[in-house]
Amino acid sequence: MAVTETETRTQDVFDTARTWVTLFGAIGAVVLGTVAVLALAGQSTTPFLWVRGALLFLLVFLLRRYVARARGGDGRARERLRTLSTVLPFAVVGVDLVPGLCPAWYTVLQGLSALALVPVAVLTRSGGGK
Repeated sequence: MAVTETETRTQDVFDTARTWVTLFGAIGAVVLGTVAVLALAGQSTTPFLWVRGALLFLLVFLLRRYVARARGGDGRARERLRTLSTVLPFAVVGVDLVPGLCPAWYTVLQGLSALALVPVAVLTRSGGGK
């Protein structure tokens, strides 16, 4: 069975989305690694930094699963990916804006990770992910 141009474009969109989700995870790994290094160095860390860092890092595995399923034509996975990639940046930045909750470095890195999901939201809403 021949692959149509539309199917090829859709696969390309989800390949690009996977790259952005991977970047989200890589930044999340840097955040979690930095918290670990600070803790080992005797610096102050909080359970919030650990839990949030771990949850956002682990979320990349769910997002990658949705990307893979959506690439294969699963509409529910596409919708979940679309929703999460749209809501998560706002949620991450919103929490980061709570005064005194996170150190500045943590806020910056989490903000960068959230920005990595914006292209996923755009790609899945632009029609290429249909």
